[in-house]
Amino acid sequence: MKNYSGILFAIFFSVMLTSPSCKCKKDKPEENAPVVEEPETINPSTTVRGYGILAHLPGIWNGPVVSSTMLGSYPEWIVDFRPVSAAQVSAKNELDSLNNILMSFFIVKHGGEYKMAFRNGGGFAGSNRIAYAVVDSVSESPNQSFYRFSDFRAGKNRLYTNVEFKTDSMIIHVYTNVYNSLSAPVSHMMWRAKLQDASSASNAIAHFSFPQKQEVKDFSTTFDAKPEAIYYDNDLANDPYNAAAQPYLGKTTINISYDAAHTPDPAKKVFLMITTQSLFSGFSYIPANLKYRSRYVFLAASDTQFTFDYMHPGTYYLYSFYDTNGDGMYSSGDWTSSNLSNSFTLGDRGTQTANTQINFTIP
Repeated sequence: MKNYSGILFAIFFSVMLTSPSCKCKKDKPEENAPVVEEPETINPSTTVRGYGILAHLPGIWNGPVVSSTMLGSYPEWIVDFRPVSAAQVSAKNELDSLNNILMSFFIVKHGGEYKMAFRNGGGFAGSNRIAYAVVDSVSESPNQSFYRFSDFRAGKNRLYTNVEFKTDSMIIHVYTNVYNSLSAPVSHMMWRAKLQDASSASNAIAHFSFPQKQEVKDFSTTFDAKPEAIYYDNDLANDPYNAAAQPYLGKTTINISYDAAHTPDPAKKVFLMITTQSLFSGFSYIPANLKYRSRYVFLAASDTQFTFDYMHPGTYYLYSFYDTNGDGMYSSGDWTSSNLSNSFTLGDRGTQTANTQINFTIP
């Protein structure tokens, strides 16, 4: 996987011309949006197993991934975790138009008690999967916290995820028995991340007075008829906490165009990156602000549109890049957008549109 998102931007802006600012459509609520259930308040004295994880998760995290999947390992993966209710934290990331992953942690009722649950999945080579797990092991101390989540029905012999925190670091390690083909789970993916930024989550934390003890879903009997708590393409209609039911999140559609001087080769790639703070002050590049990267995607150069869904409300900055020589680097002869102040704001469960024009050749 080419690491476009970590490459410096500043080398070509000494001769850049100012372009018009972003013409974004006004943010609006999604039409015919479903009614999202409000969480039920739990007595503050009630024990919620694994509740401490909610305080650790919010923020933008970045680190390398070691994976046995077909996608392989890659040097950095960026995840922007933020509250979407007083008792839930979520994030979604794309690699390209077919491969993405989403993660969400929230409070459920299960087995006669309140616990943290883990919803994860997404798209893989065009197929889709959603898996649910519940916390079954917790160890918390002032300097280290550990949480293990296992399949609601099949248990940890089918699938489990370890989540560990030490000061400003996090490790998420997923184990699976590969569709029940092995007698015991093996390592599937491990992500070692460092906290890059906590400020991007601050508005959501304040908005929800996060965290609070609230029941997001009652999963007491939800998975009783299933051999495992996993939903695949043909079964996603039965997902008990599906995409439409997720609170607070919106979506933004990016329109991609080229000026008359730049005709893309469909075999090449375009990279879109969204940050929570601008990478520039005027024409001056701020490399330290790369820590504010929130979402990014690699697309075919022939793609003219992409929608980021499961997107947190907030203000963002949009950057685009066309790789003429396929080397994964910002280098002489590559193309980019000359608009350095291309920003947009997304509201609670809103929809937004932003435009980017690739119109500048790096000298």
